[in-house]
Order: sequence, then C-alpha cells, then structure tokens
Amino acid sequence: MSGHPLGLGHTERSNPVGVLEEMKRLAVEQLGAVPGALYAPVAEVLGDAAKRDGQSFVQRNDHAALLALRQRNAAYMMRFRQLIAQGFEEFRALPLRTNRSNLPLDLVNENQLDYHYAGQKLAESIGQRYSRQLEMLDARLEALSQELGQPPASNPIGAGRLAGAFISTFRDAELPESLRPLLFRQYEQELSRVLGDLYGRINTLLAAAGYGAKSGTSSAAKAESQPKLRSVETEADARLRLGELREMLHTWREGSTHSRPASVDGSGERRGAQRRELRTAEVASVAALLQRDAPEPYARALAGAGNLADAIREQLTEGARRLGLDPDQTQIGGKENDAIDMVGLLFESLFQTHAMLDRARRLYARLVLPYVRVALSDDGLFVQREHPARRLLDVITEACEGNDGTTPQDRELLERAAGVAQRIVADYNEDLEIFALASDELEALLDQQRKRVDMLEKRSAESVHGRERLLQARLQAGAALGQRVGKSTLTAAVSDFLIEHWQHHLVQTLLRDGLGSAKHADVVALADALVVVDNMSAQGRGAVVADRLIALQPAITECLASCGLDETVSQEWLAGLVRALAQPDLPRILRQLPPPQVADDEAEQSQLRVVGGHAGLDFDPQVAERMRRLTPGEWLRLLDAQGEHVAVKVAWISPLSARLLLVNRRGVRVLVASAEQLASLVAQGRLVVGTEQAPFDEAMRQMRQRLSRAVGQN
Repeated sequence: MSGHPLGLGHTERSNPVGVLEEMKRLAVEQLGAVPGALYAPVAEVLGDAAKRDGQSFVQRNDHAALLALRQRNAAYMMRFRQLIAQGFEEFRALPLRTNRSNLPLDLVNENQLDYHYAGQKLAESIGQRYSRQLEMLDARLEALSQELGQPPASNPIGAGRLAGAFISTFRDAELPESLRPLLFRQYEQELSRVLGDLYGRINTLLAAAGYGAKSGTSSAAKAESQPKLRSVETEADARLRLGELREMLHTWREGSTHSRPASVDGSGERRGAQRRELRTAEVASVAALLQRDAPEPYARALAGAGNLADAIREQLTEGARRLGLDPDQTQIGGKENDAIDMVGLLFESLFQTHAMLDRARRLYARLVLPYVRVALSDDGLFVQREHPARRLLDVITEACEGNDGTTPQDRELLERAAGVAQRIVADYNEDLEIFALASDELEALLDQQRKRVDMLEKRSAESVHGRERLLQARLQAGAALGQRVGKSTLTAAVSDFLIEHWQHHLVQTLLRDGLGSAKHADVVALADALVVVDNMSAQGRGAVVADRLIALQPAITECLASCGLDETVSQEWLAGLVRALAQPDLPRILRQLPPPQVADDEAEQSQLRVVGGHAGLDFDPQVAERMRRLTPGEWLRLLDAQGEHVAVKVAWISPLSARLLLVNRRGVRVLVASAEQLASLVAQGRLVVGTEQAPFDEAMRQMRQRLSRAVGQN
C-alpha cells in the first residue's frame, strides 16, 4: 500500500505555482476570519471599564467607533482576505525589496505616525514569537522562488505583511486613539490562535513538495554540527543498550502468559508456526491504514484497561483483514513485534512516570500508530537523542505534564500540542521532517513558557527566602527577649513594652539592617537600658531614673512608631512607662514568655514539619548526604499525595537553612524540605533520585527496569 498525502514520500519538487496556490488557500482560509473576531472581546473590555469607572465621553466615542466597525465588518473582512491573497500574487510577480519592512508599513499616511509605530511593534512581537517557524519558512520560500526562476521575495504571511494588512484594512476607519491599542492587542491575540498551526501546515506543505530548508536551519542540522566522535560513541553505546533491551524483551515475551507474539490475532504458537510472516512494509501499510482511525482503543489501554501492545496488535488484526491479509494465513514477525512492544512499553512508561492528566491521554493515543510506523522503519528512534520523533515526544510531554489548563498560557500549550498531534496523524507518511517541523513549532512556544517558569521559580525562591529570613529574625528576637525578660523581675509596663513592641522593632531591624549592624546594636541597647532603669526604680533612685528616661525617649518613640503606632498612642505608652517607673513599690515579676512566633509553612508540608530538628525522621544518613549534594537544576521524581509521579526540579537551595525548593515543570512550588526530610521520602518510596531530564530518556530507563524485573521473575 502506498499513499502520499501532501506528497511526503516524494523527493522531486512539485509544481511551484500549484504549491503557492495551495499556500494562499490555506492562509486565506485560516486568517480570513480574524478581523471579525476582534469586536466582541474589545466590546467586553470597554463594557468592563464603563462598569468600573463610569462611562466617560471618551468611552462613548470608543463604543460608537466600534459599532461603526461592526457595521462594516463584511467589507473589512473582504479587504483583509484580498490583502492576504495579494501577498501571494506579489510573491510570484515581484522581485525582492531592498527594505522588506517598508513594504506593508508604507501604506499609512504621514499623519498616522502613532498608527505606523504600533504596526511596527506588532510586527516585532509576531516576529519574535514565531522566529523559528518564520526562519524555516523563509528558507523554504527562497527555494520556491528559485524554482519560479526569480529572486527571493518577501514572505507573504510574514510578520511585517500581517501587520501591514491590518493597518491597510482599517486605513479609512476613524479610530479613536484610546480604541486603537485595544484593536492591535486583540488582533495579536487572534493571530496567536491560528499562526502556529498555519506556519506548521505551510512548512509541512513546502517540505512535502520538496522545498526543504537549507542545511543548518533545523535542530537536526544543528545536532549534526556537534563533535562527530562523541556522537558516534554515544550512538554506539545506545545501540549496545538497545540490543540488551531487545534480548530482555524476547525473554519477557517468551515467558509471558499474556503475550501473543506469533500472530496478528493473538492465537498460539502452534498455529503461528504454520503462517507466513508479514513483511515490515505490510505491517507498516496496515498501521498507515489505521492511523487516522479513532484512538479510543489505545486511550483505554493507557488508562490502565489492558496492555497497549496487545491493543495495537488487535487493531492491526482488523486492519489486516481490511487489506485482504487473512490472519489465519499470516503472522507478525519477531522484528515487527519488537517495534510494537517497545512503542507500547514506551508510552505506558511515559504515563506511569509523568503526571499526565486525562486530557493528554487522547493526544498520546493519537500518536501511537505513527510511532509504531517510525519504530518499524527506523530504530534510531530508540538510539539517537536528536531523532525528530524522539524530540517531538519530549516537547509534547513537557507541554502536557501536570498541565490542567488553568491559565491561558497552559491552555494554549495544550491546544498547540493537540494540533501538532493531529497534524502528525493527518500528514505523516514516512518523512521524518514533519516531526522536526512540529517539534520546532512547539519548542518555540515552550521557550516562552520556560521564561515564565524561570520567573515563577525566582518568585518562589524569593518567597521562601523571605519566610526563612523572617523566621530567623523572629527566633533571634525571641532569644534576645528571653535573655532580658526571662531572667529579670520587671514591672508589667516595661515587660509589656519589650514583649509587644520592642521585640517587633528588633525583628524589623534584623530584616532591614542585619545582625551586628549599628542599628541592631542601638535597639538591643534600648532593651538593656530599660531593664537597668527598672532595677534603679526598684531601688528608689528617682532622679537618675528620670534622667535616663529623658535620654531614652527618642529611642522609645522610634520603637513605637516602627510598630505602626501614631503619635498619640506612642505618647500614651511613654506616659505609662514613666508612671510605672516612678513607683518603686510596684510589683515586679519574672514574666512567662509566649512561644516564639515562626513563619507559616505551606499546608502541604505538614507531614514533613519536625520542630527542633530531624530526630523523628526515619532516613538513611548516606541518602541524606546524597541529598545535600543536589544542585539547582537537578531533576527528581516525587510521588504526590494523589499517587501520581511528578517530575520536580531543585530550583533553589536556601543559604540560611540549606532547605531545597522543588518545583514542577510549570514552575509551581511543590515542596520545600531539608536534606533529611527528602531522605525520609526516599525511604518511604516517594522520591526517586537520578531520573533523566528528557521524558523519552526517563521512559526508556523505566522500560529497561520493568523488563529487568519481569525477566528476573521469570
């Protein structure tokens, strides 16, 4: 069976004019509705502003201008579609401009410089966001121009062209200055919903038609630039491990009562021995036939209802019947069974070791048969770290793991990953370039996500560090208070002042100026002086007490002010101290100090909280020492309270307590724990150290361990 949708199996170049027409059709189809989608969100923003601030004259003008745009929506959409199509006509007819950025943006008048500038900013934003796809698309369009026999022309759906099309579409509209940025912002948001998929489809179309990017533009080309000796050695080691893995797989399959290696329909060895082994091309043809079918059988297997490899074989049975390959006369050979079992175990391991939510299950189920086809024809999938299909599985897993779609960015990641998977299903036909294109597209979006994750990690570290500094300051202030109040008999007024206000003032000083600073020494001296004055008062030395209090008044006032007390309340406290110290016969007692106030820990760490050290924890000291050697950036795998495996990274190590901050792939704090507490989790089987950062590598490691255990049991 041979079928080549989009010509992915062909190496000769297709007719460039036909390819350009198909590109134009896709662009007009996917971009044409963008102007019509602008008005409702902008109207909602204007409505919210009116409810919040009241409708002003400016807002009424904005509403009126937006209403006028809506009334002319059909004309604007037609103009926009014509401008998109015109870009492709000019690409075919016009030579390269010396200044591409001026092509679309020269459409504005001189009195609209702000409009022009906004268009430039929009073009820059689009260009940065889709830089990888645009770079690859420009290289392919250059090859297309050469095939047309003309110099390279500007990208008809490039960033500048799309910004210019927007400006030109609304060139005669009277847009208030306050409405214009809302429309630009919404236009960029609407483009973000379609551009990733559009660029991916057009790159795929050009690659399928034979217009490949120049060497060095893809990640695969970059990988080839690495030192050759190291690559050869790494691949040789990987092939050796793959051979060992196959041997374990054969032993496991022969000893497993659930495996059915001999035949497509899963009947026994006796019948299978009398059948013809299907050629690899025949099995691949069956998989190609089934590739676009509903993925429910694989989704159910990934949910735990059966074995994924068996589900694949059962579907191949029905596919063989549809192709006229009688299961009573044929069987799957050992090599093909290896590919099926390894893909099945690979996907199962991914789900067992990564926090995949239900939404991701169907996405992965769609990819099962394309990956079976890759494994049938190219064992580099399991050997080469830079294999396009391997890279795609890594980036999809990074996009989906632990992603519940709660934020717009997370939802965009899920939608883009689903679109990529659907494109693989629709367009893959033996050409691995589609995997490289898809992974590059998703990688570009993940780069933005990683920047947000880095910021979240930094904020989490700052938050934890702030809590620890506060805890340290409170403990130091509590100790200083204990040395002065807990060991001296004092009047109630002096004790209350030291406990309620001086202690807080000392905490603030420790946080702002630090231990041992001049300010810290002054605050400590105030407490010592009050204790001495109280003792002098008890001895009836009134004149000296009065002189000392006058000298201490500025420091006492500053202390009260730092606690948030106004001048009136501060004067009342000062008067109370003076009255108390003027009476030598007032009772003086040894105060019972309240327990120290410590910083609040996260609720989810209550099971790890051990006050006063780690004496109550059960852990191996050697494992604890291993935890102390962890460095920021190392990955571990944690079993959370729901029993799900979560990939966590050491994001930060406290310089105060040496506690480690662990975050997930979204940059969200998962745990803050000491080395001893982490060692205790290891002892409980809830934490695994030494995991692989790349999801594919970790799944392969888990597959190897699973087979090793199964072979040992057999």
